[in-house]
Amino acid sequence: MATRTDLLNPGVARTEVFGWAMYDFANSGFTTVVITAVFAAYFVGSVAGGEAWGPLLWTSTLAVSYAIAMLTMPALGAWADGRGAKKKLLMVVTALCVVSTCALALVQPGDLVLACVVVVLANTAYSLGESTSYAFLPELASPKGMGRVSGWGWSLGYAGGMTTLGLCLVYVLQAQAKGEVAASFVPVTMLMTAGVYGLAAMVTFALLKERAQPHMQTTQQGGLKASLAQLKRTWAQAQDFTDFKWLLLCTVLYQAGVAVTITLAAIYAEQVIGFLPSETMSLIFVLNIAAMVGAFCFGYLQDIMGHKRTLAITLVGWTITCIVAALSTDKASFWWAAGLAGVCMGSSQSCGRAMAGLFAPPKQLGEFYGLWSLATRLAAIVGPVMYGLITWALDGNQRVAIGATALLFVAGLVALKPINMARGHAAAQQHQSAGH
Repeated sequence: MATRTDLLNPGVARTEVFGWAMYDFANSGFTTVVITAVFAAYFVGSVAGGEAWGPLLWTSTLAVSYAIAMLTMPALGAWADGRGAKKKLLMVVTALCVVSTCALALVQPGDLVLACVVVVLANTAYSLGESTSYAFLPELASPKGMGRVSGWGWSLGYAGGMTTLGLCLVYVLQAQAKGEVAASFVPVTMLMTAGVYGLAAMVTFALLKERAQPHMQTTQQGGLKASLAQLKRTWAQAQDFTDFKWLLLCTVLYQAGVAVTITLAAIYAEQVIGFLPSETMSLIFVLNIAAMVGAFCFGYLQDIMGHKRTLAITLVGWTITCIVAALSTDKASFWWAAGLAGVCMGSSQSCGRAMAGLFAPPKQLGEFYGLWSLATRLAAIVGPVMYGLITWALDGNQRVAIGATALLFVAGLVALKPINMARGHAAAQQHQSAGH
């Protein structure tokens, strides 16, 4: 049986792994409070005035941010790899996200332009930071421990999401008891979220080391131009990685469905099922508990059953979740759907991150995770926008939209089938040995 030391690469201390995992703790509050539980519902219900086009505008705004991240992350990953500057990049985008989240406190009902611009800035910075942090995983975890270490990070991340949301929930309940409206208490939750993000990220920056060494010959000159040239070569090389390409396709499909849950869960709960804002926050809190348990337990399951089989199980669970949510007519049944969604969310995202790490050549982690991030951001555009278009076309019918999301997970299962884990990992190691 592998010990915890066997799960880490030589020279990696547990404190450094904790520091890395703390970034998941730090940034999870942003997605939980801003993208999922609080600001999303506030945007549609108050900023957009509850209009039928509200969900489409929200998903389209996020799509713009994901498109920016999708187009820039691979080049930034190549730049960070070449200069040995992943940690520096992580610090810059983290600061941008924290400042932008604070700026969301300025948004009042009707401030559509301000809301859209700041959300794009904040979510783009969040996305870049998330992808950059992923690139540290294969430097810390050994191949046999990739699933468990990834699971530790995801589970701690959901703990961070619950911590931030819990603090916000306590404040919102007190504000509502005083008769305050959303336009009064939502801005304060944005400041609270930014504060937790910034403070927790400081732990990461204190403990996490920059292990990558500069290896781009044009490190001192060429800048972004050299990075883009390296990215072009990376994409050409990736064509030889059959299993990595299948993983990218699978990721686009199933993460599109996951993105629907992250982006629209609170909106669906309030507008379709009839949840109050405080009830929605409680719902997302429980969803995060389930996700934390799922990420932790399925992290171990990955290393026992295999990443591919574990991911397949979660995709089946996601399919069932969408069907239950579409058929739910009361709060009780929707609670069951949310619980299952939480378990599947933590496990599926942790599993995908670990698989990408196994298929990435060690000296090109930032670049290959940049390509994987490109797939996840494309998914974050496809899923929510599809949902928004269906809702808009059917005059606000979100039940059909959530039901159609199940098809994305089924398609992900189909794309998962051709992946060969041993072949994909061997290709990455052979690529490294060949001196590329």
